[in-house]
Amino acid sequence: MTRPALFLLATPLLAACDGPLSTLRPSGPIAADIAWLWWVMLAGAVLITVFVLVLLVLAFGAPRRVQARVWTHGLGLWFSLVILSAVLGAGLWVGERILPRDDGAVTVQAHAFQWGWEFTHTDADGQEVQTANLLHIPAGQPVDVLITSEDVIHSFWVPQLAGKMDAIPGRTNRTRIEADAPGVYEGLCAEFCGIGHARMRFSVQAHTDWPPDWSEEADTDTQEGAP
Repeated sequence: MTRPALFLLATPLLAACDGPLSTLRPSGPIAADIAWLWWVMLAGAVLITVFVLVLLVLAFGAPRRVQARVWTHGLGLWFSLVILSAVLGAGLWVGERILPRDDGAVTVQAHAFQWGWEFTHTDADGQEVQTANLLHIPAGQPVDVLITSEDVIHSFWVPQLAGKMDAIPGRTNRTRIEADAPGVYEGLCAEFCGIGHARMRFSVQAHTDWPPDWSEEADTDTQEGAP
């Protein structure tokens, strides 16, 4: 197959890496750490694959001669162990970095149900403000999301801001998200939860000023939060 043909085949696949739900287009420090780990894992897989292919070429390309059977070890074993250890170390390091901390971050609540999301925020007077399918956060600040479910297991995921976290009935899980800049980021339920699963999406709006003027946001929440 010619190089132009390979390029044409790869173009649709590469285009999918730049969508609003792409983990390879991070818009926050937590998502950037996760994307970096993905690239580390990909590099490790490529190195091991290339190493195995080189060994295959050397094995099948060498002159055939009968040799006594012996136990072999060394390069093949240690090369893979070094690569896998590096990937494991990177995963542990990233996992520690993205854990929520007790550092006074803004806290919001996410309540999942078939098939939608209800978010609870706190205004400047300490009163609760609820929105449907539209989560408000400050830009440039870490936000801890307390996640629970009303019925079945769901999964809270905003690919450009953070990783996934399950919403489990009777239990509250906590995850941290952060947006580098103001804007709207797409989120969804990442756990199959029934016939309406594909429609269980939400948006995250990051604000420069926090808390926002909730009276101005009311109409927007009603329109964008409608299923």
